[in-house]
Amino acid sequence: MEMNNDMVKIIPHDSGILQISLNRPEQLNALSREVLQRLSRVFHDARQDASIRAILLTGEGKGFCAGADIKQLVALNGQQGLEFARFGQQVFRSLEMLGKPSIAAVHGFAFGGGCELAMAATIRLAAANTNFGQPEIKLGVIPGFGGTQRLARLIGKGRALEICLTGRRFKAEEALQWGLVNEVTTSEDLVPRAMSILKEMVHLGPIALQSILSVIHSGYDLPMEEAMEMEAAHFGLCCATADKQEGVSAFIEKRTAVFTGA
Repeated sequence: MEMNNDMVKIIPHDSGILQISLNRPEQLNALSREVLQRLSRVFHDARQDASIRAILLTGEGKGFCAGADIKQLVALNGQQGLEFARFGQQVFRSLEMLGKPSIAAVHGFAFGGGCELAMAATIRLAAANTNFGQPEIKLGVIPGFGGTQRLARLIGKGRALEICLTGRRFKAEEALQWGLVNEVTTSEDLVPRAMSILKEMVHLGPIALQSILSVIHSGYDLPMEEAMEMEAAHFGLCCATADKQEGVSAFIEKRTAVFTGA
């Protein structure tokens, strides 16, 4: 995989974790169409690369991401806005449905599209000094990269309405209380803590990990009966794997399982 890019920094780790860092600090890591295109390619390649077991999302400079590139937003007409939103949604959905766990390690700020990108990750960790927000209403638009939908599902409809309708900022501790972030830590411990969690995950069964991600994301809005059937189907799939045999044998033999993804 390509190692770096002017707008997106790619850092493979020996553990199988791929660190993807937004790298436009002078523009507060704003999401231009070019950045989204780059992320789309990186997510596609990560999905195909069996050596990559997990994703760590970070941002260079003083914040995670300030949102969409305002200079590009200015030029959008109605049709172009529709296409831009659909493209951003597609890119973020590809992260969400990657089949591999991801953590967004957020510091400084995550506004607009930056908050939406973080919400597409499996888990969100935030430094204590982080501010979040969906301020699109103040620009006369709405969140367009999945923000209205993921935010409501993560923190509830009423709170999501308040955040999107007022455009107000909120701090990491509020985000933790509402369930938007999973953990708050210090700025110094943010990336090490995220790496620690991911290193635990990459030693687990990749087929089971992928099944959990698929069933929760795809089954969330299905009727209970359909979602339960999907769960049963994936449980059966896992039972047919060598990883299941290894996991059960390791448990019985009181040793650490070595999963291969087979």
